[in-house]
Amino acid sequence: MSEIHQLPLGPLQTNCYILACTKTKQAAVIDPSWNGRQIATFATERGYTITHILLTHTHFDHVGGLAELKETTNAPIYVHPEAIPMLEHAPQAAALWNLQVPPPPKPDIMLAAGDKIEIGTLTLEVLYTPGHAPGHVCFYLAAENVLFDGDVLFQGSIGRFDLPGSDYQQLMNSLQKLLQLPDATQVLSGHGPATTIGQEKQWNPFLQ
Repeated sequence: MSEIHQLPLGPLQTNCYILACTKTKQAAVIDPSWNGRQIATFATERGYTITHILLTHTHFDHVGGLAELKETTNAPIYVHPEAIPMLEHAPQAAALWNLQVPPPPKPDIMLAAGDKIEIGTLTLEVLYTPGHAPGHVCFYLAAENVLFDGDVLFQGSIGRFDLPGSDYQQLMNSLQKLLQLPDATQVLSGHGPATTIGQEKQWNPFLQ
């Protein structure tokens, strides 16, 4: 069984998620968007040990807390290789918004489509979903019908495709991949509230 906490952090209120295994108290941080020490403290107060840092993609607002979190926990950082150039460029990208992001540490483990990640007794599957950003991935907890989808699909909207490195057709292909998941799948996005695949199939204007 899992416990999931959503922490909207930073100037863009980007959702960071903590996914914890209730049996082992091991936890993954998905997209440490800002305030890395705050994320680590939140986990520690609940008795979790952070064993994984997982990046859906590397826009600066999703990695603003990465350096602090790595320094505090020394947990390995998982990222798709195509996302590394954008990760390295995060401080410059943030500066365009008059924001500061510390230089991110080097990632430890490269992700590929179909990879399985074990967090205690939980298993996440890596889905390759580029389009919003190069090397974008989603993390699918099939046993509990939960999808951590970064910035691909939102309640009533989809990821932006007008940013450097984005690609509309790739994003559409990635969305089609997500729509194959069960309708009951809970979608936990990088911004805004949770939704489900079924709800978005029915009501999302971008998918009609």
